[in-house]
Order: sequence, then structure tokens, then C-alpha cells
Amino acid sequence: MSSKQTMQLLPVLVSLAVLFVGAAAARKTTHIKFYMHDVVTAVPSSPATTAVRIARGVTPLPLEPTIRFGDMFIIDDPLTEGPDAASPVVGKAQGFYIFASQTDFALMLTVNMVFTAGPHNGSTIAVLSRDAILDPVRELPIVGGTGVFRGATGYGLLRTYSANSTTLNAVLEVDMYVRARV
Repeated sequence: MSSKQTMQLLPVLVSLAVLFVGAAAARKTTHIKFYMHDVVTAVPSSPATTAVRIARGVTPLPLEPTIRFGDMFIIDDPLTEGPDAASPVVGKAQGFYIFASQTDFALMLTVNMVFTAGPHNGSTIAVLSRDAILDPVRELPIVGGTGVFRGATGYGLLRTYSANSTTLNAVLEVDMYVRARV
């Protein structure tokens, strides 16, 4: 390539570099923390179920015979600002989970975090993940979103705040780190 051709190509390369840097800068990371209340069995503190088993698997899991490989639950769980069920509601977790391992307590989790209050009202974050529910921290990949989170990427960190092995109810602490175009 001649030096004249190189000089003609240089402005094009600089322009492309500026475009790529600008596109990267137009995305920002947002941290959102909330609590997800998964109520399989109604109790006085949570009188309505929010997770319903819609399919029953055949093979019981080794340490818990009431849970089976293939059990599927549909969810419409409240998302709150704090761990208490009476905390202000910021949205709903809508989707399903399947016990997808024959040997471990591992779920296939498909859920949309639908925000109904606060600065993200009307927006969603989509998650598709394996959730090894006995691990202290689980990482959830974000695969998309709508509204202010259109085209979102990122991850969530899920921790079990409280769980009841008799009722199967749980409160989960969720930290989402979302990258979306602003």
C-alpha cells in the first residue's frame, strides 16, 4: 500500500475508532438491588401463593423426595425494596423454573423482572440461567430487556436471604448489574 493510500485511509480509520468509542460510552452500568419473594405455600405473613407447580417430575431428588427432577413452577413473585414482604413493591418476577438436575438442587430459571414502580417503572430485565439454589451466591446472565433496559446485558447475583424447607417459600436477595444504552 502506498503512503498516499495510507493517508487516504487514515481519516476513515479514525472515524471508525471514534464511532466505536462513542458507542461504548453510550452504555452505562446500573446497579439495582431488590428482594424476590417466592411463595409456594400460603402462610399468614404471605397469604397468597406466587409460585405454582404446573408439572410434576418422576424421579425424586436424592436428599428431598418432595422435589423431583422435572418439577416445573410458574411464578409471579413480588419484588420489594427490602426483605420484608411488607416492603414497598418495585415489580414482579414473572416466568418459570424447572428442577433440571437429577442429582443437584439446580434450576433452569427463565424470568422477566418487570418493574412497576420507581425510576425503572415500565422496563424489564430478562434472565435465562442455571440456578444452583444451595450455592451461597449464584450468577444470573441478563439476556435482554425493554424500556430503559432495551438491549440490556449484564449479570445478577442471587443470594438466598431466607428459605423454609417445609413450605418451600424463599426470599432471595438480587443484585443486578445492567448495561444498557442510555
